[in-house]
Amino acid sequence: HRGVIRISRQIPKGIMKQAKDASLPVTVRIGKEGVTEQVIVELREQLGKRGLVKLKANRGLLSNSLERSTCFEELAKDSDSLLVHSIGNVAVFWLSRK
Repeated sequence: HRGVIRISRQIPKGIMKQAKDASLPVTVRIGKEGVTEQVIVELREQLGKRGLVKLKANRGLLSNSLERSTCFEELAKDSDSLLVHSIGNVAVFWLSRK
């Protein structure tokens, strides 16, 4: 399964539905500098506030699905969140409040 992003099974259906909703706004962007400490800090802060965050990488930044999946999985790890949904250069992260 190279390049396939494994989505965690511990995600409630309601969260998955919200994550796939096109009306969820992109609130974090990965710019031409790539994943910087600032991107991780911003992702963490937003996850703390709203729990579900949509992130978009600038076009051309992550050139293939393997690069994207690696980047998104690293971001999830760095922000202590779960990667809920990913399509193209957009990913949705969720912070479980256990």
